[in-house]
Amino acid sequence: MTRPGSIPSPGDGDGDTVFVDGRTLSCADVVAVARHGAEVAMAAEVTPRLTHERAVVDDVVERQIPAYGVTTGLGSRSSYALPREELAEFSVRTVRGRANAVGDPLPAEVVRAAILARINGMAGGGSGVQPEVVRLLVSMLNARVHPVVPEVGSIGSSDLSQMAHVGLVAIGEGHAEMSGEILDGATALRRAGLSPAGLGPKDGLVLCGASPLAAGHGALAGHDAMITLSLAQAVTALTFEGFRANTSPLDPRVQRMRSAPGQARAAGELLALLDGGELVDPRRARRVQDPVSLRSAAQVHGALYAALGFATAAIEPELNGCGDNPLVLPDTGEVLSSGNFHTPALALAFDTLALALTQTAAISAERMQRLLNPVISGLPANLSPYGLERSGLAPLAKTAQALVAEIRVLSTPVCTDPRYGADAVEDDSTNAALGARRLSRLLGRLRHLLALEAVTAAQAVDLAAPAVLGRGPEFLHHAIREVVPPLDDDRPCGADVERVVHDVLAATAVQETIRALLTPNG
Repeated sequence: MTRPGSIPSPGDGDGDTVFVDGRTLSCADVVAVARHGAEVAMAAEVTPRLTHERAVVDDVVERQIPAYGVTTGLGSRSSYALPREELAEFSVRTVRGRANAVGDPLPAEVVRAAILARINGMAGGGSGVQPEVVRLLVSMLNARVHPVVPEVGSIGSSDLSQMAHVGLVAIGEGHAEMSGEILDGATALRRAGLSPAGLGPKDGLVLCGASPLAAGHGALAGHDAMITLSLAQAVTALTFEGFRANTSPLDPRVQRMRSAPGQARAAGELLALLDGGELVDPRRARRVQDPVSLRSAAQVHGALYAALGFATAAIEPELNGCGDNPLVLPDTGEVLSSGNFHTPALALAFDTLALALTQTAAISAERMQRLLNPVISGLPANLSPYGLERSGLAPLAKTAQALVAEIRVLSTPVCTDPRYGADAVEDDSTNAALGARRLSRLLGRLRHLLALEAVTAAQAVDLAAPAVLGRGPEFLHHAIREVVPPLDDDRPCGADVERVVHDVLAATAVQETIRALLTPNG
């Protein structure tokens, strides 16, 4: 059973339960629910909290107190007082009128992550939503009723246009995927044994509000980025072996002379991977000083560790905070206007992570180029046993540069490109949801790039023929050779790269072994 904040083992989930309390949801919990089938349940204290807050909303309605989105209109119509008899219907119209996202449907795992983030945001307090609405969303997750949510629509000042598609299914409209079939919302709920929510005042705005799509998708991307960094460390260690690189820059004494964020951790992990091989003794190196892409790999990967830390620090408050506007304060009975739906720190964290991943991509491509150059590597030209008589792996360098070009485009900051939202009142945006979504594509390109370097490095190891490999390179080299034979005569290598992507780098067993080897003496 998974309690809030606990970290499930990769691949776990069936039979596990994540309890949401609005305070302690972790990125690992999001992964467990979104990808591994963990059930969701509300902690015991949540329903009393929601009931207490809902009483405040009911009181505001009863006394006809002006409250944004509760007794008044939205956006530029916030000064318009709504007739009391229209408040429930206004909630329904709020959902219908904001379901304006377009494009391809988001993956089910992203939708699940967003719904979980929204549930937890409600559970923590401040929304004033009816408890029945939260319970319905929990039941939808557990029954695998996945609203069809188009990928484009959020500008980062609440994920209104996309979360409204979740709201449509909750009221028995829109469309949902269930067991691979696309159904209308009413049919999907009925098959799951659920009934549509009867919305009251404020409920429609709560269903659409906050930034759970950016937070949930960001949690998945952050998880994937950490795995990708572990893979980058292992591939780099394999390149060290093929290049016969100098490990003195990784020496802890060197690292202590400048404690840049993440640098010592990255260096220590590379040494742990190389443990058991000859290269841990710098005297075994071919050169006194290597190219920067090898010599400073720990510095670049350390910066990525720092960016991941920044991202986690931005994502977790979003998962566990209240991004609703307005906020309901039950202790004083007030309903206050809020700017907590705005996500500049989250968007900045996603941009920072994208740039750090791009730095990692750039040096991966450069290490690959160095391996192909006989003057620098000391290996046969193009890593072909026939030398210059064959193309060898040299053509892969073009694919690597094409990938780097795409990654650089995907790393363009989005948080500095605000867009106008609504007349006079919504005059800034963060594009946080876009920042999270492009991370998924960027990480896919980076994994292909790392596979290119891995194929090249494995060939370099075969040609260099070191007597003893480090534990990490030995494991990775063996895993690659299980699916890709060494290069003799020229052959199409794109298929080799795809096999390494899918059968090696994406394999859970490989990822778990690499994580274990990253730990010194692990």
